[in-house]
Amino acid sequence: MRPARPLVLLVLLTLTAPLAACSGAHSARAWAASVCTTLEPWRTEIGSLTSRTQQQMETATTPGQAKENLMRLFGGAEDASERARAGVEKAGVPDVDNGAQIADGFLGSLAATRDAYAKAKSGIQALETAPADTFYQRVSQVVQQLQSDYQASGLDTSKLSSAELKAAFDEVPECR
Repeated sequence: MRPARPLVLLVLLTLTAPLAACSGAHSARAWAASVCTTLEPWRTEIGSLTSRTQQQMETATTPGQAKENLMRLFGGAEDASERARAGVEKAGVPDVDNGAQIADGFLGSLAATRDAYAKAKSGIQALETAPADTFYQRVSQVVQQLQSDYQASGLDTSKLSSAELKAAFDEVPECR
């Protein structure tokens, strides 16, 4: 058996990358509150999944156990990301300039995040667990791809900025 600590650190770095928060179909304040209310449980669930997986992987695990733990982590993150995407979609479009583009940007970012986790889960699922060294090398490749996909899913706020939304996100209690 091989300790999985470096792998866990790589996974943790991937999963804790921040995702900006914004929201949709109402006044800027109402949209921001709705989006933040939707994204907070998502962040919490990703953190819980990551912690649980880290605890499981800190003990010496077999490749089969590691595979199962990682599939559960990535599958849970995929499901949580889809719930967050659906919640932001439900928030609608903010009543600000370029509101539809801003909402679409958030939805696209969350969909890409969901898809990155789904791809990582499929990548892990396809791996053979023997030999162990090869398995862990391939897991590292899947996680590196996840990092790349996750970074690419980030929202480019430079093209979708709204002073009204920025102020709303800074002011509403749900976003603090």
